Amino acid sequence: MALARVVTFDGVGQDRIEEIRGRIEGGDRPEGLPAKEIMVLHDPDAQKAVVVLFFDSDDDFARGDEILSAMPAEDTPGERSSVGKYQVAARMTV
Repeated sequence: MALARVVTFDGVGQDRIEEIRGRIEGGDRPEGLPAKEIMVLHDPDAQKAVVVLFFDSDDDFARGDEILSAMPAEDTPGERSSVGKYQVAARMTV
């Protein structure tokens, strides 16, 4: 079963989101990160962001969590306020 790492950030302005978007669209990702998909959600009025990363296995999740937890603060969208691990119970893309 797929797993998702869901991280919330505070203090995320539009400029920072544009920078993150450019890096993601340019294929820039932390070395060795085994995520199959990365999704960034942003509420510009509240300056909050939610980042969801999808992994195929517990081992991939653990490796990804280790890599992401070690990232310097300046490489993240903002101030991390929570991190959660979820089983992906259902998913559909159209």
